[in-house]
Amino acid sequence: MALVFRSRSNEEKAPATQVTADLTKHARDPQAPKGRPTPKRSEAQSQRRRAVTPPADRKTAVKQQRETRRAAMTRQREALNSGDERYLPARDKGPVRRFARNYVDARFCAAEFFLPSAVVILVLTMVRVGALQNLALLLWLLVILAMVVDSIFLAVRLRKQLAVRFPNESTRGVVMYGLMRTLQIRKLRLPKPQVKRGAKL
Repeated sequence: MALVFRSRSNEEKAPATQVTADLTKHARDPQAPKGRPTPKRSEAQSQRRRAVTPPADRKTAVKQQRETRRAAMTRQREALNSGDERYLPARDKGPVRRFARNYVDARFCAAEFFLPSAVVILVLTMVRVGALQNLALLLWLLVILAMVVDSIFLAVRLRKQLAVRFPNESTRGVVMYGLMRTLQIRKLRLPKPQVKRGAKL
């Protein structure tokens, strides 16, 4: 009888001892190496993107796209006001275009007075007085001439400055970018001017 009780007791203890041994064997020391390389940040991000399941229906997908687009437009609008280049449109990004904007904003340009002058000239032409209509025509010619001459000088100087400051950068289209900016009233320019008039660059 003693042998029978002893054998049963040993059989009951054996599984518990085996489970404890297995847990001890598979437990990993926190200080020990993981046995696999840590994934790169880009790989981890791509895995997280893949882990996100797409929306189940088309309506939810359209709603998510609309919200994402609205958030991007909000960031872009704030960037146009603050000058934060992270969220600016592609046409406004980069040090070359930032310099062109600052170069234009730091000086008076004849072209920025084109719209106010056009309004005044339009009003004068509507008045049925021969002298005023002749004055409006003369003012119109003077405004156009001033714009052309000033734009030519601005383009030449801006191109020289770009060649000196950014010899290894592509400046294609930057001069025209600056000239188009001169056509806008200073307060209405986007991105907002970040320098004062007369500032030295």
